Amino acid sequence: MSEERVALVTGGGGGIGSAICRALSEAGLRVAAADVDGNAARRTADEISGFGIEMDITDSASIAKSLAQIEIEVGGVDVLVNCAGWDEFMPFTKTDDAFVSKVLKINLAGPMNLTRAVLPGMVERKWGRLIHIASDAGRVGSSLEAVYSGAKGGIIAFSKTVAREMARNGITSNSVCPGPTDTPLLSKFTDSGEDSGKIGDALKRAVPMKRIGVPEDVAPAVVFLASEDAGYITGQTLSVSGGLTMA
Repeated sequence: MSEERVALVTGGGGGIGSAICRALSEAGLRVAAADVDGNAARRTADEISGFGIEMDITDSASIAKSLAQIEIEVGGVDVLVNCAGWDEFMPFTKTDDAFVSKVLKINLAGPMNLTRAVLPGMVERKWGRLIHIASDAGRVGSSLEAVYSGAKGGIIAFSKTVAREMARNGITSNSVCPGPTDTPLLSKFTDSGEDSGKIGDALKRAVPMKRIGVPEDVAPAVVFLASEDAGYITGQTLSVSGGLTMA
């Protein structure tokens, strides 16, 4: 890839986000890692000689301030990876308004707002890659993740619509859907309660490849979709799930 391309990865301080940052940097892009935890973002950036910045994707003022700083330090955003996300496993009947609002803001409204903010620059340059880290929960549903599944399903539909609207501007928009992946969120679920071991084993048995994914499984899919070679691929949804879901 061209070293002139600039990639912004939200959730860049987390497991999947940091793996994506490392992979994009190795592919030759200049990478800005953004995270609501600014220290985590800067730790990732230090690993790859990139730029780390605190950004709250649920706050339009934070988005505007962060993008202005990224423009100064790194350049205009050519590749946006909407990776930031949040959830807690909970029966839908136990959710309340505050929980629903938080999940939707972080997983749906935030990525929408950030995408809208970077698109004018991409349109001006006639080149861009939008890559949304959705989830197989948004494709097939997931017990105890009703709101999260709805948000990720919304991101998939949003990505397809933006793909249609931006196709003539040299901008692609695609979704990557991880299956069960070894992240702190999954560990919190599988390591809790008396049946924690059984839950983890059941997940592994359900995956045809008989293992839980790792962040490094997701990153190569993002690198490909961010590349020059993926210029004719848009509006698509790619699962990285060891075969757990097949379209």
